[in-house]
Amino acid sequence: MKAAVLHTIGEPLVIEERDIPVPGPGEVLVRVVAAGVCHSDLHQQDGSVPPFRIPIVLGHENAGIVESLGSGAAGIEVGERVVVYGGWGCGRCRFCLGGQEQLCSTASWSGLGPDGGYAEYMVVPSARHLVPVGDLNLVQAAALADAGVTPYRAVKKALDLLVPGTTALVLGAGGLGQFGIQYLKMLTEARVIVVETSAERRDIARSLGADVVIDGSISDLQEAVRAAASEFGVTAAFDFVGSDTTMQLGLRSLERQGLLVVVGLAGGSVPVSFFGMASEAVVTTSNWGSRNDLAEVIALARAGALTISIEGYPLAEINDVFELLEKGKTKGRAVLIP
Repeated sequence: MKAAVLHTIGEPLVIEERDIPVPGPGEVLVRVVAAGVCHSDLHQQDGSVPPFRIPIVLGHENAGIVESLGSGAAGIEVGERVVVYGGWGCGRCRFCLGGQEQLCSTASWSGLGPDGGYAEYMVVPSARHLVPVGDLNLVQAAALADAGVTPYRAVKKALDLLVPGTTALVLGAGGLGQFGIQYLKMLTEARVIVVETSAERRDIARSLGADVVIDGSISDLQEAVRAAASEFGVTAAFDFVGSDTTMQLGLRSLERQGLLVVVGLAGGSVPVSFFGMASEAVVTTSNWGSRNDLAEVIALARAGALTISIEGYPLAEINDVFELLEKGKTKGRAVLIP
């Protein structure tokens, strides 16, 4: 099979021939139809977030067709169309038993430890990590494994706050932010403000229902957000970038008891102090989503409730895709088609 392999940090991925893996006891072999390209993959390639090991096949947003089952594997059928859930927990700790395998302290992640989906085939350790998608387009479905489910979980953290008359702020309208806008419009009555530097992505944000869209390159973003928000400020801010600038903007825009949810992995930080933020404001992160979250997102997609912006590329063009991603030239989610 063909696979895109990271051998050296800072160097391009290498397309090479490998043997098709054989699933062991309890494991499932999936023929990869589509694999989403995430900024965290780029961060592993450039070394800003060192990979768990090298060589490694990256790719944690994967959709495909069940090819074969290892001995004892149950709960899925050969030929079934699936999305691969990313968080592979131990299955025994309180987080796993509570359905939150992405929080398991010993969790492994496809493409972040075990080989992922930048290949024609991948092995999944258990059928419980596969979510059937029915007749949903698999190229679109791949993006749901991270870009779709991560903002869904983030928005759910703020549902109790976002009552009529409140304001939500979305920082970054890339692959994740575009889903975030849709969930906010679908699940809340909040006014949605979007800050984005790309003109194309600002247009997409408007098409998805954002109430106010602000150019992220203007000099006084704080004042622009304040003018667009309610008289009290922003009730919940969702940072899908994670830079110093966006985190500070999100925190300083909050009203009392407001919530900043940091999702993006740009490596930023923000000072937190009693007098440096609104009274009783909360700053939290949001890590991926649960398997149930992913199943709910897939159900929304199958019902036609989501607009999934996809740019498809052959596996052989992975290094070109990384370059586009680094320069912010993708409009939606880049997806590799092996």
